[in-house]
Order: sequence, then structure tokens, then C-alpha cells
Amino acid sequence: MTRLLFILPIAFLYAVHAEKPKPKVTLCVGNYQTEAQAVEQLKRMAATHGNLAQWKVRAAAVRQQILTGSQLSPWPKRTPLKSILKNKRTYKGYTVEAAAFEARPGFFVYGNLYRPLGFKGKRPGILCPHGHARKTSTHGGGRLRPDQQNRCATLARMGAIVFSYDMIGYGDSEHLGWKHSHPQTLTLQTWSSVRAIDFLETLPDVDSKRIGVTGCSGGGTQTFLLTAIDERVAVSVPVVMVSAHFFGGCHCESGMPIHKTEQLETNNAEFAALAAPRPLKLISVGGDWTKNNPKVEYPFIRNIYNYYGATAKAENTHFPNEKHGYEYIKRQAMYPFMVKHLGLDSKGVLDKKTGEYDETGNIIETTAQQRTFNSLNEMPKHALKPGTLITFN
Repeated sequence: MTRLLFILPIAFLYAVHAEKPKPKVTLCVGNYQTEAQAVEQLKRMAATHGNLAQWKVRAAAVRQQILTGSQLSPWPKRTPLKSILKNKRTYKGYTVEAAAFEARPGFFVYGNLYRPLGFKGKRPGILCPHGHARKTSTHGGGRLRPDQQNRCATLARMGAIVFSYDMIGYGDSEHLGWKHSHPQTLTLQTWSSVRAIDFLETLPDVDSKRIGVTGCSGGGTQTFLLTAIDERVAVSVPVVMVSAHFFGGCHCESGMPIHKTEQLETNNAEFAALAAPRPLKLISVGGDWTKNNPKVEYPFIRNIYNYYGATAKAENTHFPNEKHGYEYIKRQAMYPFMVKHLGLDSKGVLDKKTGEYDETGNIIETTAQQRTFNSLNEMPKHALKPGTLITFN
């Protein structure tokens, strides 16, 4: 009997101290649910709040899930950026420079910095992440493409300081050996966008209270994720990406448990709603997963803006006959929103007769002109080797 009493406590202790089973990980990838299921999910999420106070509780939980799921909680230490600016080119109304900084020690973010000419005082800053579009017959992919250059140059000509930067495995990142298949891509790209705001804030002519961000497709995902977790974003324009039934088809968008855990379910429409009450414009089309924005995602988001008395700050421009991309017509829908909410000056760019913003004054550079580094040999000696796993905390 004594022996039995001795054994039972030991067994009990083993049971108590045994490793708890890890929570089930559910990745919501691509068309994870049907359009009808998405509508029902939005109804369930909307039922979790009925006023501003309740929404703020919900919003904090969703924001924390993004940070935890993307392995950015606890918030990483901000290490020195060690920014590099070089190879300045001057055009009519703006300049372009090669720009790079370290998001983590030895891990570089590559891009181009567009600055306006002829403006006085501090200027708005705009981040331009890009999507998964690869190279054309004449230009490299991502930020090197003509559509991205037109967006950045036009915004700069209206007085914005614009930073256009590479996703991992695109542009200079690809050129220098990094792969988009890197296992930390979602984490690194999200953190790189946070540090891109830090980079803009180091520039003496940037107004840190007027920071905007706009991107298309995968760049749209980066746009609403950054806006969700960083309150410094004042204006957000995600293009052809906000959908309640489509969660992003790349591991850089949906390859980590940011959408669904045992505690909470959410989707990209609710992520976009975390911008409230800051100005938010959805640009959607009939030819991709944003086809339901006017009737599904946008009304859901406007209801949240209504808690703040700010429904006028949430807009949607829908092009039912257009397909996926950030072509001229969609840029024309973005420009006036940035002009209005960031205080840009459209004089000399806006044609008042047609109502269109003139892009013909932009110079489309070659891929070679846009490079930050031509080879690894040109980079600082402490630069990490391509593919290195990055330590955050």
C-alpha cells in the first residue's frame, strides 16, 4: 500500500510536467473558403462588437495575432539602419537615388528614393511596396517595372518623398542571391516595412505625421499588414488585394498563422479595417478576388469606420471590367486620395480638363540604373550571406 501511494504521486508529477501538446496551426492559404463562407465569417466577426469600445478590444486581439503569428512579438529591437544613399539622378521635378538600409544587422532592404524638386518645408513620405509581378521583356520585376516607377515618380512630382523597395527575392534582393522562398519571408518583409518608415523618419525633409503606403497584390498585403501594426501610417491604399475569401496565395502573405488560431478567426478584410479611423481606400476590380468589395468587404469596413464617425475616410473605387494589377487607371484612382489626405500639390501634374494625372513627365529608368549594388563584392563586408536565417530577439 505504501509503495502504491509512492508511485501515484510520481506518475501524477510526470503527467503534470509532461510537455503540453502544441496548439494546432491552421494556415488560411489562397481561396481558403468560399465567397458564401466569407460572408458568414464576416457576420460572426461583426457580432463580436457593437460599439467603439468593443471594437477596440477586438482590434487589439487581431493586431496581436498578426504580430504573434508573424513572429514579431515581442516587438524586435530597432537596430541601427546604417542607411546608404548614392547615384543621384535628377529629372524634371524630382530626383531618384539608390537607397538601402539594414532592417536587421547585416540584412539589407534595397530600393530607390524619389524626392520632389521645388518644394519647401517638410514633405509627406510614401512607401511603395510591390507585388509578385516578375520581369518584363525590358525591365526587371517588382519595383523595377515601369508601372511602379510611374507611381513613384508621379507622387514625387506632387511633393512626396517616396521609397520604393524590394520584396525578398525580387529586384536587387534577387540579383544579390536572396530567394523569395526564404522561410522567414513574411516576417522579414513585414519588419522591413516597419523599418522603411523608420528610414523615412531619418530624412530631415520628411513629415513623420504624413506617412502613406500603397501597393498592389502582394504589395497590397504588405500595405494593410503594415497599416494594421504601425499607427504611424496616416493613409493607406491597398490595391486589388482586400478580400474576405482569398487570403493570399504566397507564403509571404499566408504562410504563417496570422489568420486563424484556436482563439480567434479573422481575414484580410478585418486586417484592412484596422486602419480605422485613418484614411483608407480600397481599389478593386471585377477580374480577381476583390470582385465583391462594393457589396461585401467595403460595407463591413465602413461599419467599423462608423464607430469613429469617420465613414467619409473609407473609400472604394471599383473597376468591374478590369483585371489584377496596378495599371494606369488604378493609379489615377489612387492619386487624388493621396493628394487629399497627405496634402500633395497636384499643380502641373493634374490636367483639370480631363481630370487625369499626367505621367508623361516621368522618366522610366533601366534596371541597371535602378540597382543599389551590382554585386555582393560592392556591399559592406558584414552583409549577411543570401539565405541566412535572421535572429530577431
